[in-house]
Amino acid sequence: MITKNFKLLSVLAIVLMLAGSISGVRAQGKEEDKIRAAVTVLNDFSSMEESIPAQLLDISKGIIIVPKLINAGLMVGGKHGKGIAMVKNEKGEWSDPVFVTITGGSVGAQIGVQAVDLVLVFKSSKTLTEIGKGSFTLGGDLSVAAGPMGRSSSASTDYKLEAEVYSYSRSKGLFAGVTINGAALSVDAKANNAFYGNTDSANTIFTSSKISSKVVADLKDKLDDLN
Repeated sequence: MITKNFKLLSVLAIVLMLAGSISGVRAQGKEEDKIRAAVTVLNDFSSMEESIPAQLLDISKGIIIVPKLINAGLMVGGKHGKGIAMVKNEKGEWSDPVFVTITGGSVGAQIGVQAVDLVLVFKSSKTLTEIGKGSFTLGGDLSVAAGPMGRSSSASTDYKLEAEVYSYSRSKGLFAGVTINGAALSVDAKANNAFYGNTDSANTIFTSSKISSKVVADLKDKLDDLN
């Protein structure tokens, strides 16, 4: 009887281990899909006649990409989306992605539902490297401006790059009065743990490249191509 119980417990332990492993793979696969979606957003932006100026990308120190940010409202609106944040080191190399969320509301003449691909370009990496300490508000803690348009550096030579963050969006629906002011950005700890398999802080992920992943490599290559 003891031997049978021992064998049964052993089998159950193996089943639980396999189930946990499969669950982890599925979770990581979900985050990989987010990264692929971010690459798609960058591809879509680069195919537009008027896109993010190379000059701005060249001096940028950080970027956030949020595929399919959902805006919905009837006078009082709300927004929610999940995406990735990356910073550029002193050598000009992009970090591994940190998963983030954006949430917030706004009041104004707005009606409808809209899916927006959002790209935020940061002139400094400090804000992003400190994001793990708590969320920050766009338009409140950080000055945000609609980004200048034009592929070539000359297109934005005369543009005064005084804001801390420049926003770009690509709409896929109908909406009036879209704004990101008042939206809060924070770290998606659950997604980071699922993808990296540990509890490293956002700052650690930004500064220590620890993952070998084709989707991450593709994302970094695409960002390099845009410069």
